[in-house]
Amino acid sequence: MTPDTGLSLPRTEDLRRRAEERLAACGVRLGARGGALTARTPLTGGTLCTLPAASPEQVEAAVGEAAEAFAAWRMRPAPARGALVKRLGALLSEHREDLAELVTVEAGKIRSEALGEVQEMIDICDFAVGLSRQLYGRTMASERPGHRLSESWHPLGVVGVISAFNFPVAVWSWNTAVALVCGDTVVWKPSEQTPLTSLACDALLARAAADTGAPAGVHRLVLGGRETGERLVDDARVALVSATGSVRMGREVGPRVAARLGRLLLELGGNNAAVVTPSADLDLAVRGIVFSAAGTAGQRCTTLRRLIVHEEVAETLLEKVVHAYGQLRVGNPLAEGTLVGPLISDAARESMAEALAAAQADGGKVLTGGDRVLQAEAPQAAYVRPAVVRMPAQTAVVRRETFAPILYVLTYRTLDEALALHNDVPQGLSSSIFTGDQREAERFLAADGSDCGIANVNIGTSGAEIGGAFGGEKETGGGRESGSDAWRAYMRRATNTVNYSDSLPLAQGVNFL
Repeated sequence: MTPDTGLSLPRTEDLRRRAEERLAACGVRLGARGGALTARTPLTGGTLCTLPAASPEQVEAAVGEAAEAFAAWRMRPAPARGALVKRLGALLSEHREDLAELVTVEAGKIRSEALGEVQEMIDICDFAVGLSRQLYGRTMASERPGHRLSESWHPLGVVGVISAFNFPVAVWSWNTAVALVCGDTVVWKPSEQTPLTSLACDALLARAAADTGAPAGVHRLVLGGRETGERLVDDARVALVSATGSVRMGREVGPRVAARLGRLLLELGGNNAAVVTPSADLDLAVRGIVFSAAGTAGQRCTTLRRLIVHEEVAETLLEKVVHAYGQLRVGNPLAEGTLVGPLISDAARESMAEALAAAQADGGKVLTGGDRVLQAEAPQAAYVRPAVVRMPAQTAVVRRETFAPILYVLTYRTLDEALALHNDVPQGLSSSIFTGDQREAERFLAADGSDCGIANVNIGTSGAEIGGAFGGEKETGGGRESGSDAWRAYMRRATNTVNYSDSLPLAQGVNFL
C-alpha cells in the first residue's frame, strides 16, 4: 500500500519568506530587484521573486574583471590560494543549513539530499586545500648529458562554469574550488531555474575573498538564460568552459568553443544501468537500486534508468523493488519522512508521461508508479510516483535519457548478453553490477566490460565521492571533474629543458653547425 503523500504542502509565500531569511543569513538582501529572470519553487510551482538577467555589457565586464584578476591571482603561491578555499569551506560549514534549505526550496530536493549536496561542497574545499600543496610536476631522464628535462603546471586563465539545476551548488563547487587553487579565476552562469542558491554561494565566496585578501574579480556571477551562456561560451578570454547539462546543450557548446580553439569540459547526459546477477545479494541490490532510481526524483545525471536482471532472479527481485517503491513517500521535501520531492517543472512531468506512453506502445508494462499526485493541493507543481516498467527489449525510448524517475527493466541469460545491453546506449556516465562472483565483478570492470566513466560493484549508480574523478564517455562528454587528477584540466602544462653543461648537444644526435 502506498503511503500518504503531501503532508501539509507549504504555501508559496511561506517559502518566499524562508528563502529570504536564508539568503539574508548568507549576506544577500533581495529587496525589490525585479527583472526578466523568474525564481520559482517546484514545491508549489509558484514564483519566489524576479531578478535582473545580466546584460551583454555586464557579461563582458564580468569576464574582463576575471581576466584582470587572473593576472594577479596566478602569481599568488598555490598554498596561499588554498587559504581562500579553506575560508570558503569554513563559511559553507557555518551556513550549511541555510544553503540546504535554499536547495530544497529552489530545486525540490529532500532535506537529507540537500544537506548532502552542501556537505559535498565542504568536502571538495577540503580536497582542494590539500591539492594546493600537491600540484606536482615531474622530472624525466634526458638523453643529453648535462641537461634536465621536466614538466611544470601553470594557471590556465578564466574558467567559465555553466551549471545545471539538479546540483545547483555542488557542481559549481567542484569546478570553482579546484580552479581557484590552480590559480584560475571563475565566471559562473548558473541554471536560470536556481538563481537564489547561486546568489548565496557567490556572497559567501565574496566574503571569503575579502577575508583572505584575494583580488576583486576572482569570482564573478552572471545570471541569465541561453544568451548569457552563449556570451560566456564565445568569449575568447574564457580559457576553459566547464558545462553541465543535456547532450543537446553539449552539441551546441562544443563546436562553438572548438571554433575559437578554447578548452572544454563537458558533463552531459547519462542512461545508467545496473546488472543484477544470480549470485547477487538481492536485499543489498534493492537498496542500491531504489535510491539510485528514485532519489532526487530521478533528476540526477547518475540516476539508475535501466535495470538488467538475470532471468533466474528477475521475478524475485522485481517483487522486492515494487514493494520498496510502494513505501516511498512522495510530497513536501521539507517534511520529515518524505523520500521523493517534485520534478523541477511541469515540462519534466510531461516528458515523463510521453516516455511512459512510448514504452507501453513498445510492449512495456508499468509495474508501479507513473501517476501524478497532489495535483489538487499544488496544481502548478509536478509531483509523480517513481515508475518501474518491464520492457520486452531495449527500444528507442529506453536508449534515450528521460530526466525523470522511470526505471526500465530488462532480462538477460548470459553475462555477455547483459554487457551488450548495458553498452548499447549512446551515453556512458555511470554503471554498476550486483554480484557475489569475483569473476563477474572483474569482467564488468575490464576493458570489454562497462564502457562508462564510472563502474561500481555492489553499489548503485548514484552517490559518487569527491575523491574520484567524475565524468563519462561517449555522449556524456568525456570530461572529468572533482577529485583524482581532474585538476589538470584547469592548468596548462609546460615541458622544460635546462642545459647546465658547457656544450650544446642536440636531441636525437642531430648535428647542425
